[in-house]
Amino acid sequence: MARRQTYTTRPTWLVRLYLGRVDNLAHTLVGAAIGRSIGGDKIPAAGWIGAVAANAPDWSEPLLFRLDRPSGAFYTLHRGITHSFIGAAVETVAITVAVWGIFALARRRAPPRALHPLLLLLLVFLAVASHLYMDWQGSYGLRPFLPWSGRWYYGDWVAIADPVYWLVPLVALAWGAERHWRDLTPIVLVAGIVLWLVFTRDGVASWLRLTCVVLVEVGVLGWIRHWFGWGRRRHVAVLALVVLALYTAAQAVASVPVKAAAQRDAMRRFGTSAQWATLTEVGYPFTWTTVIASTDSVAGTTWTVPRHLEDPAVREALRISQPARALQGFARFLAAEVDSSSHPARVTLRDVRYALPPSGGWAVVTVSLPASADAPGRR
Repeated sequence: MARRQTYTTRPTWLVRLYLGRVDNLAHTLVGAAIGRSIGGDKIPAAGWIGAVAANAPDWSEPLLFRLDRPSGAFYTLHRGITHSFIGAAVETVAITVAVWGIFALARRRAPPRALHPLLLLLLVFLAVASHLYMDWQGSYGLRPFLPWSGRWYYGDWVAIADPVYWLVPLVALAWGAERHWRDLTPIVLVAGIVLWLVFTRDGVASWLRLTCVVLVEVGVLGWIRHWFGWGRRRHVAVLALVVLALYTAAQAVASVPVKAAAQRDAMRRFGTSAQWATLTEVGYPFTWTTVIASTDSVAGTTWTVPRHLEDPAVREALRISQPARALQGFARFLAAEVDSSSHPARVTLRDVRYALPPSGGWAVVTVSLPASADAPGRR
């Protein structure tokens, strides 16, 4: 269903979490579950391999690029080539070869153990692919066809951060772990952090908080009663992935009528050339915010923002400023304001997905025009 409320900005605390890479917790836990479900007893440390491979598109970025935001590099390079199909293929092969090499060296110092190379390749491939899929299903977007095409694709199904993606695989990993404090301690810490986040931050649905509590209680009960154990860790990992798949599919199905309504509204208001999106709501699964746009304005349920993209000052700002051009390539709903009362004149560009005027911060770039470029504009 669509939320019928005033749209201000995206929930800032979870946006900060995402930018701080805390969303990699979901990639790590899902990757570990994939590792266990594929590797089982046939691949040593299968869960750890899955966790590392599932984060490869992200940890490889700072190894290759400098993702600073003042220059606009973050907008240009994040979820770039390392998150593309070709990048995922290279990462899969590289990680598989590296892990195989580590096992080969280890076998020289320990009794030989059969290792299935194709199974290892499948494990790494699925873990890396899970990262691309999970990134695509949100509203931030993905560019899978780089370097041939820089087009962004958006699933608009599941929010960029969702506690269910943390707790479901965490419970499965707990049930499949050895009954030892060494294995239980990090699981308890992660579960405590998740509960602390969902209960101490605004912008989280009450039913989601209750769901998180239930998941933790079920996890504790299953641990105490030994529903699953080390010998069945592969089965419980598969179960967790099935639960997440059903949860995702339910949101995908629920989004269909919302997207259809948004398209009808956009075409009715702005014609056949209208742009539209149903943005996922962090902290409110099964809930979307509709945004529609024409070449002149961007609108939500209770607000409208002029875009001013044809203003000469805006075009000059895009010409002279690399950060502005980077934001232009990233933004899904680009809008600008021109302050001609200041000297020099200033142009502020923003992606309306994340910040409405006059707010600043993430996805907002301000450009001071040289005196020779000052031109009458709109404030």
